[in-house]
Amino acid sequence: MAILSDHEEPQQKQQTPTSPSSFSFNTVLDPSNPLGFLDSALHFLSQKSDVLKNNVSPLVKEFKKRIRAEEDSKKAEEKRRAEKKKREEEKKRMRVPNKGNGLDMESHSWAQTLQEVTITVHVPPGTKSKDVVCDIKRKSVKVGLRGHSPILDGELFETIKIDDCIWNLEDQKTVSVLLTKFDRMNWWKSLLKGGPEIDIQKAEPEPSRLSDLDPEIRSTVEKMMFDQQQEQLGLPTSKEIENESLLKLFMAQNPNFSNKNPNIHFSNMNMK
Repeated sequence: MAILSDHEEPQQKQQTPTSPSSFSFNTVLDPSNPLGFLDSALHFLSQKSDVLKNNVSPLVKEFKKRIRAEEDSKKAEEKRRAEKKKREEEKKRMRVPNKGNGLDMESHSWAQTLQEVTITVHVPPGTKSKDVVCDIKRKSVKVGLRGHSPILDGELFETIKIDDCIWNLEDQKTVSVLLTKFDRMNWWKSLLKGGPEIDIQKAEPEPSRLSDLDPEIRSTVEKMMFDQQQEQLGLPTSKEIENESLLKLFMAQNPNFSNKNPNIHFSNMNMK
């Protein structure tokens, strides 16, 4: 027989298992990657509350923008420093030019003006012209003796005018090569590409009269001198005078045209 009792066994309370928080934020700030930390923080906040996400997002975007700007500025500064260091190292490697604005090497020497380059190659005394090999091209030169390795051979630093170049044997011991530069306004840093370079800032041009210069070079020099004088006097340069003349011509040909647009500045236009 079953015995009923008024005493009820205490019911065990059902314990709801507490799940570990899915919102724990364990990201560690890496100074080298602050944006990564910021992304993690934003993701954490978005899980906690959409309100927080909406309020924080604009601030985060602005913060990211500033960080990227700082990083870009830092990279640009590092690049400038690297380029400056590179220029300083290159300058240290550069040699002081000889009296002819070139260099004296063991087997040869070279000199230059703004218009020409002169190469002097040493050969054994008693050498005859028929024994000399001199191959001159627009971008290269080779000098030596028949049956022997070239004494000088390589790609020229700049292009030359092949039709205006000559060579001759002097005193049966020196081959002299005259090269005419294609660009007759700049100094060569080196005779051959990859060869020892000179500091062109220490090059000294020969004093000359304007009448002695090539017509094209003379015109350029005269224009530079005129512009320099005009700038010192606070007057318009040749380019500004040219633009002003073109503007007057344009207005004369288009009398109905009225320059009412403040964004149009004819003085800065290159009209041809």
